[in-house]
Amino acid sequence: MGGASEVVPMGGPPGSVRAAKASGSARAGGPPGSVRAGGASGFVRAAGAPEAVRPTGASGSARVVVVWVPDFPVLVCGEGDGAPVAVVHRGAVVACSPSARAAGVRRRMRLRTAQARCPGLRIVERDLAVEVRMFEQVVHHVETDVMPRLEVVRPGLIAAPARGAARYWGGERQLSARLVEAVAERGLPARVGIADSTFTAALAARRDDGVIVPAGGDTAFLAPYPVGVLGVPRLTELLKRLGIRTVGEFARLPAARVAERLGPEGVAAHRVARGEPARPVSVRTAARDHTVRRLFETAEEHLDAVVFTAVALADELHARLAAAGVVCGRVEAEVETAGGRTLTRIFRHEGRLSSRAVAERVRGVLSAWTEAGLLDAGGGEPGIRRLVLRPDGITPDTGSQGAFDGERDTPVEVERAAARVQAVLGHRAVTRIVEAGGRGPGDRIRLVPVGDVPEDDAAASGPWPGRLPAPHPAAVYPVRRPARLTGADGAPVGVAGRLELSADPALLSVRGRRPAGVSGWAGPWPVLERWWARDGGRRIARMQVTTDDGHAWLLLVDRGEWWVEAHYG
Repeated sequence: MGGASEVVPMGGPPGSVRAAKASGSARAGGPPGSVRAGGASGFVRAAGAPEAVRPTGASGSARVVVVWVPDFPVLVCGEGDGAPVAVVHRGAVVACSPSARAAGVRRRMRLRTAQARCPGLRIVERDLAVEVRMFEQVVHHVETDVMPRLEVVRPGLIAAPARGAARYWGGERQLSARLVEAVAERGLPARVGIADSTFTAALAARRDDGVIVPAGGDTAFLAPYPVGVLGVPRLTELLKRLGIRTVGEFARLPAARVAERLGPEGVAAHRVARGEPARPVSVRTAARDHTVRRLFETAEEHLDAVVFTAVALADELHARLAAAGVVCGRVEAEVETAGGRTLTRIFRHEGRLSSRAVAERVRGVLSAWTEAGLLDAGGGEPGIRRLVLRPDGITPDTGSQGAFDGERDTPVEVERAAARVQAVLGHRAVTRIVEAGGRGPGDRIRLVPVGDVPEDDAAASGPWPGRLPAPHPAAVYPVRRPARLTGADGAPVGVAGRLELSADPALLSVRGRRPAGVSGWAGPWPVLERWWARDGGRRIARMQVTTDDGHAWLLLVDRGEWWVEAHYG
């Protein structure tokens, strides 16, 4: 079953809240001199603009239907609504019963906090494998009786294109009713939401008994929600301090300003707030079929052998996609039994699926089908006759991990080795460097896990007033090194508020190196960034210093302490 590709937080639309006015400007500095950059006042003026959001859901846009089973992890535990129950994973609440919510327990809440709010709370450790197997029965019933193609976002949440199924059942309202009925036939409650995007449809499903958002109405539907529903806590705290409390106010901010100030997370959340997908729409390449398949000479009865074959097919699939210059975000696995039955499942994944990831998903869904008796041949020959992997969600490959010489792509063996390390140590264990936006040399790069397609960073090309110009340092330290810059009298050199040095630099000491005399310097240049942020703001000054041993350094002073940020050579 596919892993969760989108996090859809809980929430409901409160009353409209007026954004508090904020004013001021940030002063950003760089070697050319101090440059003034617009501050929060630009945000708030944009938030109050008459109409700055392009309506989504045009006549040609896709419609999405989401089916949500409330509190599914709690239902898997076999607990009713009487006792307060919380399902936890890694010390945080992932789901809770209605009685626990009434006592103040919420999703993502730490376990100790939840127990403090509800002393009688029963704690159950999450068993994802059981959730997958139980929800697979619901998924199979829905795709058999209602709509044939769907995606499992996570156990308890299904998303699917709505247009074809709605036409078949006579309209979106009829489709919604049929889906609720189908899930109820498996003994579970369900709510259905339909909208132009998956995020909006998921929120619509959480409203009462489900809501159908009109085409083009995603922006208006999302507008009264608090910004917390976007699921980015740090961004939520910052927006609230700026007086931006609703999704509608956030959506009216200029996209360029959001990209410049709030980073990749802010850009993705801003697209969601405007009723747009967080990522660009996937593009199909119909000119070539990248499907891979394996026909067993005799029907294979052992699941381990089928999973081993799935790994080989996944390797072949990756090779075909690489040759075509594309990557896939989803893979459809199709199994044909010896009795002639065909079963399919779509695995969803953000970024490139590794061979091991495909194999594990195939193993999980085959186990669920076996327990449900779907792989039985009805008294005939048992086993699996054919296995097919079909890529979906094709997007252009914007680049892959570069080789050591920088002149060619990374060999397939290196990517496979990286995938094995990621499978053992985690998805972010192996990363590569991509260009990002920023003023300092360390701010202008970010690390992206190998196999992921980096999102377009509108802030990478600027403008970034006051950023450090060329020539760029030869080495940027991931962790800045302590330094000591002193004058001729041995006292530390300080920087006054008007950027005046307390004394001419005479000696530079860098941890791990011998002290060297200062032969020249340039600066200091001020940098004042994110002055409105409680934790993220900083006020520093940078200097370029050369020493008599032939080295050149980029220094910064922060709260009276000197640090080495980079080395020129």
